[in-house]
Amino acid sequence: MRLVRDLLLTFCFLCLLGLVALKLGQDEAERLGGSFRVVDGDSLDLDGRKLRLRAIDAPELAQTCFRGGRAWPCGAEARDALRKLIAQRGVICSGGREDKYRRLLVDCDAAGEDVNAAMVWSGMAVAFGGFRTEEEDARQARRGVWAGEFERPADWRKGHRHAMSEEQEHGGSFLARFFDLP
Repeated sequence: MRLVRDLLLTFCFLCLLGLVALKLGQDEAERLGGSFRVVDGDSLDLDGRKLRLRAIDAPELAQTCFRGGRAWPCGAEARDALRKLIAQRGVICSGGREDKYRRLLVDCDAAGEDVNAAMVWSGMAVAFGGFRTEEEDARQARRGVWAGEFERPADWRKGHRHAMSEEQEHGGSFLARFFDLP
């Protein structure tokens, strides 16, 4: 019985080491610079390569929110906010993993400003595995989508699948969320 227990513990320990090695191997970051094209509030294109801002979720382009009882195009405003953040500034994005739609998950820096965090802090994106402090600041200050009523982008996509292509949807399995792969 003791031998079986020892073998089981050894197996579990080796599995844990394997998961740690896998996670560390995924963190090898690729650095990208150049002329980024903003696709929406959390997606970029660099010479045909699709990039997604890691750990945030912005309203979809077609999504509307409500402020003062009136609809406003929060998805388009999120896209415009990202455009302003990266406009003509030395933007560098880095990432080492892809999501299930083969988009490189990136963290971007524009002249020393964390773009991902800035999108959440401005209220033009919600936290999706990170940036909880920035989200709480935006919520308390009622910035961006927090100034009124809105549906979280993931919930909005679920109700509007007919209007969305599979590639535009976020989501993922438990393992994808565990490894921060939307």
